[in-house]
Amino acid sequence: MKRIAVVILLIASALRVSAQDILIKNDEERVRRNVRIVLGTEASLYAASMTGLYFLWYADYKQSSFHFKDDSGEWLQMDKMGHATTAYHVGLIGYEALRVAGLDEKRAILYGAPLGFVFQTTVEVFDGFSDGWGFSWTDVAANTVGMGLFMGQQLLWHEQRIALKYSFHTTKYAKHRPDLLGSNVLEQTLKDYNGQTYWLSCNIKSLALPDGCRFPAWLNIAFGYSADGMTGAYENVLEHNGKPIPAYRRTRQFLISPDIDLTRIPVKNKFWKTTLKVLSFIKIPFPTFQFDDNGCCDWYWLYF
Repeated sequence: MKRIAVVILLIASALRVSAQDILIKNDEERVRRNVRIVLGTEASLYAASMTGLYFLWYADYKQSSFHFKDDSGEWLQMDKMGHATTAYHVGLIGYEALRVAGLDEKRAILYGAPLGFVFQTTVEVFDGFSDGWGFSWTDVAANTVGMGLFMGQQLLWHEQRIALKYSFHTTKYAKHRPDLLGSNVLEQTLKDYNGQTYWLSCNIKSLALPDGCRFPAWLNIAFGYSADGMTGAYENVLEHNGKPIPAYRRTRQFLISPDIDLTRIPVKNKFWKTTLKVLSFIKIPFPTFQFDDNGCCDWYWLYF
């Protein structure tokens, strides 16, 4: 996942919680005031996070004139999945904050859903001025897919029946290149694409079953994509800092597993309802069937 993804998700989660304190009122002036509060909060968080990101990350690297970079082949496209997932969830939160403020459905979609796209496009601009990176159109395309998945469903169904989700497990690869893949678990959740899995979690009842069916509304079926055996972005290396690295085979993996839509669990308590929504981007560990592009199959009783 892009290095900024978790930062954005944490900021967006805080925005989601604070937005719950804004009461929906029919009074037009009150709605305008609430919307100004939400938009002002988003603008402040945007400015603070982008400023902090620049000085914490980019200021120490060599700058250059604005340029582009084709990174479509990196990490077997795992980073693109991260871009789409982040754009989807931050857009979802932007929409919900405006709905809680009292804005109508259509305008909340149009003004709230692009939030994740705006955040990540700003990061792309920073990359464009950095000598070691570059503005990536494929990253922008992935951001657009994530935003479009949310907006399309909300306009068509007025709910999210297909969600993008994320899961992570530690791997044996990070120890070989901790500078690139992370030197601790927190860094690895961001940097080690070998341990990340991205999911399309589909709600069975809303997609396939008739109204009135007593099938659990919270039960989903999830289709995942991950990759394994990567010790470099484009190709693997056989040594790092003078130490040999085993010759791993780069592999695409595809998975299928049950899942839970936390937003559809019927709870009345406001705190727990908000908590479940905040955690809804995480794929719940369940038994999982996996196959890869080498023709191998595996079964996991619990897959993280």
